[in-house]
Amino acid sequence: MEQLATPRTRTAADGDQMAVASFLLALPGLLLFNLVLGPVAIVLGTLALVRGTGRRGRALLGIALGVADLAVLAVATLAGHGTVWQLGA
Repeated sequence: MEQLATPRTRTAADGDQMAVASFLLALPGLLLFNLVLGPVAIVLGTLALVRGTGRRGRALLGIALGVADLAVLAVATLAGHGTVWQLGA
């Protein structure tokens, strides 16, 4: 017998997946693609909380790391006087 998912359980399951995705995208965002992965992690973590995830801690950690991604980008930009990458001499 197949049990159908109710809208509430489906929403919570989606929230759980979003919480994990938020955390997993924010981790490499500390080193690579800060400008893209940081905001994506923040949005996914927020959506996970709105959908009532059972992994609230992971969603909050994804949001915090997403903010840290953007902070790392800001510090790197300011420390390099606006130049993050310099190719050549």
